[in-house]
Amino acid sequence: MKRLFYGLMALLLTTACQKQNTFTIEGTIEGAQDSTLYLYNRSLTGIVLLDSAKLGDDGKFSFSHQAPTGPDLYVLNINSQVINLAIDSTETITIKASMPGMGQNYTVEGSDECEKIRQLARRHSLLQQRVFRVEQNTQLMGQLMADSLNAMLRQYKDSIMAEYIFQEPQSAYAYFALSQTLSHLYWPTASIFQMDDSLDGRAYRAVATCWKEYYPESERAQQLYNMVERDITSSRIAAARQQRMQEEERIVVSDLIDLSLPDLRGNMRTLSELRGRVVLLDFHLFAAEESGTRILKLRELYDKYHDRGLEIYQVSIDQDAHLWKQAVEALPWVAVYDPSGESCVRYNVQAVPEFFLIDRNNALQKRSSQMDDVEKEIERLL
Repeated sequence: MKRLFYGLMALLLTTACQKQNTFTIEGTIEGAQDSTLYLYNRSLTGIVLLDSAKLGDDGKFSFSHQAPTGPDLYVLNINSQVINLAIDSTETITIKASMPGMGQNYTVEGSDECEKIRQLARRHSLLQQRVFRVEQNTQLMGQLMADSLNAMLRQYKDSIMAEYIFQEPQSAYAYFALSQTLSHLYWPTASIFQMDDSLDGRAYRAVATCWKEYYPESERAQQLYNMVERDITSSRIAAARQQRMQEEERIVVSDLIDLSLPDLRGNMRTLSELRGRVVLLDFHLFAAEESGTRILKLRELYDKYHDRGLEIYQVSIDQDAHLWKQAVEALPWVAVYDPSGESCVRYNVQAVPEFFLIDRNNALQKRSSQMDDVEKEIERLL
């Protein structure tokens, strides 16, 4: 009898522990009958499928899964419609949504974190719509469009930092806010918050510091903290290098330092082949936040002066070849790829973006720091 009693107690304790170590996401999705609802974990290494359910006429669903050891991000998905969620421990979250547009038409109960993420996702969607409207506005061109987009993004980021990130930097929704990206018509999808932006950097440092303190065993906390540490170290190194190189700013050469690099089609393109034209040699990083603005400015120069003899030879030092290929596919000038950065060494480039002007005789004339007005310099050489 005692053996049976202890056996039952052990079974009950095991069942209780298992229940304590799981979270539950349940609810209803109207208008989604016969659709498959998927539950994913947004892990650091990629999206991981955890579970799925075929929805009936009532649209009810329930998922239970092992609780994470620290805050983690999850996604409910039907046909590219997503609901972003954060799970901290053993909680039960209730979702009520409707199709179409599940990602915008839902409510959440049982988690303040998930409610804040719902608000952030909604504001992000509105921002994306505004960006597309500005980019499609034919009355906004060149610098005016770039200024409008930059002002819009800055306003958005400042409000998100004030209302969400700095309110509770240790929260999962603060981490989620930093992970938001934005799609553009004219340049690749990029993170909204950029580590190398001085204001955005404050947000990264605040979240990284708090996550390291509150969740020291979390892989997300460690990754974010390492990113911030690398950025701080890189900034210090760059500042020291800049100080050392101030007296060596000018390149004192009269002849061309030739380059031979592959373009999008794999053809080797040289600077010397452009003899007879005025060349703007541009060193660029498409992954940088200001890339889109610079591309618009270069496009204005190209459209204005190309027929008179201007050519652009643009060297990308991006590490992501796919990003570079997407970014340069529609560019009209010579775009080449140098992930090793060897060309930067040959031209004593300390930081990108950087550019130089080469005259029609293949003689290197000036670098950016020697020009107050690049258009006047181009006019002079043409």
